[in-house]
Amino acid sequence: MGRGRVQMKRIENPVHRQVTFCKRRAGLFKKAKELSVLCDAEIGVVIFSAHGKLYELATKGTMQELIERYGKYTGGPPADEPMVEPMDAKKEIEMLKQEIEILQKGLRYMFGGGCEYMSLNELLVLEKHLEIWINHIRSTKMDIMFQEIQMLRNKIEENISYTDFTTMTTNMMHPLTIANNIF
Repeated sequence: MGRGRVQMKRIENPVHRQVTFCKRRAGLFKKAKELSVLCDAEIGVVIFSAHGKLYELATKGTMQELIERYGKYTGGPPADEPMVEPMDAKKEIEMLKQEIEILQKGLRYMFGGGCEYMSLNELLVLEKHLEIWINHIRSTKMDIMFQEIQMLRNKIEENISYTDFTTMTTNMMHPLTIANNIF
């Protein structure tokens, strides 16, 4: 019996979405490696998860070398040159200080360490950061769970390959049933 056709739409359940992402990412990387070996091709795959985590694969050399080669081929700017103007250091420091202040104020607000008032803007920023943190934690948790599941599957496969399932004989009529007089 084959699998049903999968509808190409966003998976609403975040746990199922993360599991699917992990499995499909691993499958994509596996196919890229196979294509590289079979056809002697240089392949680079870059994936950013919904949580902003970077996953990359370069089959020959490094990703940086592959990107530089791509830039030379397409006539784009060299990888050494920054594509975006760097922010003025003073502005960046000030922005980071404000963000730290909002986050510290949010922590005090959440844990009741102060009777500070938070504006709607500050609450929205705090909410955004909390969502990012939660998504990052869930993503890491799912990765760990996926690795543990794979490890358990490998152990099960090893145990099955070493187990001898020869026919066992017993003197009982039905060896998998328990007689009523025991209980």
